[in-house]
Amino acid sequence: MAEEKNGSNGIDGPVVHDDKRVLDDEKQKIAHLAENLVAGEIRNPLKEISREQLLEDVTNFHRSNGLPDHILPFIKKGALVAQNPAGFEELDDLDEDEKRALREEVTHRWKHPWALYYTIILSSIAAAIQGWDQTGSNGANLSFPEALGIPDAAGSSCGPVANEGECSKNSWIIGFVNAMPYITIALFAGWISDPLNDLLGRRGVIFVAAIFSLIAPFGMATSQTWGQLAACRMLLGIGMGLKEVTVPVFSAENSPAIIRGGLVMSWQVWTAFGIFLGTCSNLAVGKTGDISWRLQMGSAFIPAVPLVIGTYFCPESPRWYMKKNKHTKAWESLLQLRNTPLQAGRDLYYIHCLLEQERVLVTEAGLKVTSNLATRFIELFTIPRNRRATWASGIVMIAQQMCGINIIAFYSATIFKESGISDYTALWASFGFGLINFLFAWPAVWTIDTFGRRTLLLFTFPNMFWTLLVAGLCYQIDKGNDDSSARIAAVATFVYLFAAFYSPGEGPVPFMYSAEVFPLSHREIGMSWAVATNNFWASVLSLTFPRMLIAMTATGAFGFYAGLNLVALALIFLFVPETKQKTLEELDYVFAVPDRVHASYQLKTVLPWWTKRWILGQKTAKCPELYHDANQTSAREEEP
Repeated sequence: MAEEKNGSNGIDGPVVHDDKRVLDDEKQKIAHLAENLVAGEIRNPLKEISREQLLEDVTNFHRSNGLPDHILPFIKKGALVAQNPAGFEELDDLDEDEKRALREEVTHRWKHPWALYYTIILSSIAAAIQGWDQTGSNGANLSFPEALGIPDAAGSSCGPVANEGECSKNSWIIGFVNAMPYITIALFAGWISDPLNDLLGRRGVIFVAAIFSLIAPFGMATSQTWGQLAACRMLLGIGMGLKEVTVPVFSAENSPAIIRGGLVMSWQVWTAFGIFLGTCSNLAVGKTGDISWRLQMGSAFIPAVPLVIGTYFCPESPRWYMKKNKHTKAWESLLQLRNTPLQAGRDLYYIHCLLEQERVLVTEAGLKVTSNLATRFIELFTIPRNRRATWASGIVMIAQQMCGINIIAFYSATIFKESGISDYTALWASFGFGLINFLFAWPAVWTIDTFGRRTLLLFTFPNMFWTLLVAGLCYQIDKGNDDSSARIAAVATFVYLFAAFYSPGEGPVPFMYSAEVFPLSHREIGMSWAVATNNFWASVLSLTFPRMLIAMTATGAFGFYAGLNLVALALIFLFVPETKQKTLEELDYVFAVPDRVHASYQLKTVLPWWTKRWILGQKTAKCPELYHDANQTSAREEEP
């Protein structure tokens, strides 16, 4: 009995053998694959296959998946290109228009069809909603506690001392109300995203999230008690959680590898824009009296309207279609998302081969591909490749919350008020923070795929440390004077500098990084884990900061979060690999390298090289690379 193997080994290519020979051959190839993975070699699974064998494999792939006859030539030519991406100029099978399209992937890397940019625009709207949802409560914090009977300020109706009695209790309630969306995401919404994605697809989940984002603000605006407000913010958290898990994954799966970072990080750029819009809204209605906090929370429904409508017209993720064995629909989706049928055919077949190779990795680990949620969650920690991705994404996600940015994003109006200014002036200061946060996110669009994710993180964390520390110390300037203009100006300046360093680095990287590092078999559950981790710490921060601000003062609170930036810097340096300009499937090789090997490389190779080059001025010093990419024609000299 003959058996067909469709490139699942990724080394010698698809072959047709009898059962015994297939088994022996597979064992050898799996061993070879494992050996290459430990060495950190990023292999092209088509590289060592003969032209005749490759074309035969493409024909088998085309026939076995019921693809239309007219697309076979495009898949064949695409497979030849995928086999040797750097050598397409020598392929006589391609006409000049097809070669020009392949050249323009490098020379005009932002030239892509409208459908691709439409998905990114839609994802950007979803991100803007996220930012606006976060910021609505920022301005409302100045007035909703008093309006709903839970004031925590000294001298208010709760008592003369903010750190005692009813005031102390109320500060915890205020923190709980603010934290409710993040608690909901961490405990519930992040985890239901996985089965919903499997059932509804990426578009369907985004649509459901948009509905929650549309109705929850109306509930918050009409709440009469803090319990009602907390319940409505729970509904808001469901919409936020579904979007946080799904939208970055959706963008990553649709985007070409060469600009994936720039497109996926639009999530953070437009989240920052949403934060800015939220500060604008807070400012616009800041003088409307008793209803100002209701308008500030309710205004977030506005961007949800185009998201609800626009999702219908968006192409679904081709990788989700392939996961569901809907290869014809995957082809149709790629045809909308790529410039030419050749590129669509290339990506269709190359993704297929890499996914088959991914299955070999799972098999080699003695595991089975399963749709069981609990099993796949456990496999995030038991499969070595997954465990390394889980650890790396967890580091960058926790660091985003604990670096201190969200004490400002959630409570900037309160923080600026602490420096000695009025409520309305504090809203203006928050507006400045929102503007800085948005403007300085843009450089990452052009740098994240050139400098890389690691470089941006390693640059921004030291600078976030010192700016946040100095901002906290500035609260001590002219401390006895409630109206010190020097203190107010200094606090605002260093908070703005902190935001300027955060926005192009730790701002865009965590959600983009988490969306790309997990294999397709565990991508939804992996992203659920990452989002739940991020929001668990967001809820901790939101819950505790009102009390921390009272108990430790602004100086102590800022100093605490400044110190956590140094902890994050060390963890990122040791355990977060670079992922730039690799296809999603090629990252299997990156995360096959053990953490101890990566950490040892950073300490024994990168750190001495960095010292020689940047401290001792030895500009000719070169750093040996940990990974060896078979698709690259020459080594790159760059900082790992």
